[in-house]
Amino acid sequence: MKNGSVGNAWVSYNSTSHNLSVFLTYFKNPKFSTGDSSVSYIVDLSKVLPELVSIGFSAATGAWVDVHNILSWSFSSTLEISSNNEAKRKIRIGVGLGVGFGLLSCGLGLFWFISWRRSAKKINEAYDMSMDDEFDKGTGPRRFTYRELSRATNNFSEGGKLGEGGFGGVYMGLLTESNTEVAVKRVSRGSTQGKREYIAEVRIISQLRHRNLFLLVYELMPNGSLDSHLFGMKLHLTWTVRHKVALGLASALLYLHEEWKQCVVHRDIKSSNVMLDSNFNAKLGDFGLARLVDHGLGSQTTVLAGTMGYLAPECVTDGRASKESDVYSFGVVALEISCGRRPVEWAWDLYGKDQILEAVDKRLNMEFDEQQIECLMIVGLWCCHPDPTVRPSIRQVINALNFEAPMPSLPSKLPVPMYFAPALSMCRFSYTSNLTGSSVKDQTQCSSTSCTTYNSSQSAGSSKALLNSRTAVV
Repeated sequence: MKNGSVGNAWVSYNSTSHNLSVFLTYFKNPKFSTGDSSVSYIVDLSKVLPELVSIGFSAATGAWVDVHNILSWSFSSTLEISSNNEAKRKIRIGVGLGVGFGLLSCGLGLFWFISWRRSAKKINEAYDMSMDDEFDKGTGPRRFTYRELSRATNNFSEGGKLGEGGFGGVYMGLLTESNTEVAVKRVSRGSTQGKREYIAEVRIISQLRHRNLFLLVYELMPNGSLDSHLFGMKLHLTWTVRHKVALGLASALLYLHEEWKQCVVHRDIKSSNVMLDSNFNAKLGDFGLARLVDHGLGSQTTVLAGTMGYLAPECVTDGRASKESDVYSFGVVALEISCGRRPVEWAWDLYGKDQILEAVDKRLNMEFDEQQIECLMIVGLWCCHPDPTVRPSIRQVINALNFEAPMPSLPSKLPVPMYFAPALSMCRFSYTSNLTGSSVKDQTQCSSTSCTTYNSSQSAGSSKALLNSRTAVV
């Protein structure tokens, strides 16, 4: 259930008394005895059901969206099935029909698969022609031949391999024409990135120009990825460097979200996708999951994509990707930079106790600017708010990190998200928070006639409501 309770239910039927009963309880380790029931009904199932039936489990939430788990279930019966000829005949008929329908389904499935492959081939050919046209016009990115990249990377030598991702390996190379060291991303045969995703990535990043972004064949990043310094064996970063990385990452996101002609939703912001150049400037990469959205449009429903631990709650529950979900991922990275781990709930508890500095990464050895690191952690928590309407925009993030805007006043405890979805998609996200010292439950009435509880975030659930001084919190 929504509060995490475990329910136990028994459904029993007595063929003598024709009593169909259901017993439901939420007590721990309950015991069921004959006669216990929450609801019962007298019905002769022999007149309702056929002679042979299958027993299983099913449930539905109607127009609502809830997440329930079946921990276990079992079935037992004292009925003895007679093995008469009529029963055997019906079984043979059932098996025959089942095999026939199975073969028909396989035939239809094969026909659909062949049709799908043909249509996909046509789409890929259209993509290829479109990309070739862009290259010919000079409007696309620079094209390297396989031979050029193979020579630059010494035939993709394992000794020059910089890393391995879900889409393939990254290799160090040298372009002899310009004497430039580069890193080359090679999509492997078993890559999880399809051709369309690869083309989409090339198209998006070939049009982006920003000092905190890098492309498929890009300048070599000698200091590796951010996560290798935060969690690996590489050099531990000083606070000055960490703060610069956080600001650089925020600057890259501002460009993607607001400063280009379309909004680019990255969808996979994480510390392993933040590379560091020779001066420890942050470079955000890996646009394989990125999507283009027109400015002014809201969430885009798509398939679940990204990395667990960095995904916003709404991405996990209904696949919505947006600027707000990117901001959530930035908040996780900001907390990693400050704390050396992803401690959202733990850090939020310390914030509620006014002990946020206890979450600082111990490897900094107390060598940091107290005002800056407290600001980054609070902004990180703000970005990780479960309600996307409460999260700041990336511009608000930059203003706060530069102390050009007041710090938000967050709830003392991490709000717990609750999701409702009536027939009309009017119901929204809800939470209970403590913005002013007393418990406030934000509400928005739902138009569905089946709704009896209306929980959502509206007036108090805006980012403006959080832009109060921390001293205002009791």
